[in-house]
Amino acid sequence: MPTEASIHDPVPVGAILAGGLSRRMEGPEKTLLELDGQPLVQRIRDRLAAQCGDILLNANGDPARFAFLDLPVQADTVEGFAGPLAGVLAVMDWCAENRPTATHVLTVAGDTPFFPADYCARMKKALAEQNDPETICLAFSGGNRHPTFGLWPLRLRVPLHDFLVREGERKVLLFAQRYNLVKVDFALAADGSDPFFNINTPQDLEQAAGMTGKAE
Repeated sequence: MPTEASIHDPVPVGAILAGGLSRRMEGPEKTLLELDGQPLVQRIRDRLAAQCGDILLNANGDPARFAFLDLPVQADTVEGFAGPLAGVLAVMDWCAENRPTATHVLTVAGDTPFFPADYCARMKKALAEQNDPETICLAFSGGNRHPTFGLWPLRLRVPLHDFLVREGERKVLLFAQRYNLVKVDFALAADGSDPFFNINTPQDLEQAAGMTGKAE
């Protein structure tokens, strides 16, 4: 079980949350769509790998389609496509089995290719300034929250399972506000673009193609 000391020296496992249904992408699975000649999820893996050494992918369905990533793939451990928190729980369950010394999970969305290069460092710094072992850090930018971008203590694994299964709840903030929630604010780019720009539609993918190189 993580201790209070882990607040000041967290050992996060990085996780790409890609368990959604891609409803607005008009058919294709968006994480496998190419952006600048590279699958979107591969760009995200590489960006996260530069910040966090141990990474896995949360995705449902046949894991073989992600074999090219050379990452462990963990499906949701609760039924019903219960949203981002189901992905967080799945990653926590994987860590309990495979990385028992890990203290935290650092999550990123599988459709957000330009998240900040200092994302992990900023989240860990915000956590280190707290004295509560049940602190949850969530990313914000431009006044908007990004609930799939968070640093989550593994000690909340059982409460999260109860929240999703016993209570039947799904809302990220409803869960996070039960604990010490720290909002980590990231600045917009000089041109006003959001580093947490996410791709939901074909139009978003076109816009992202014009951003490659600028947001690296």
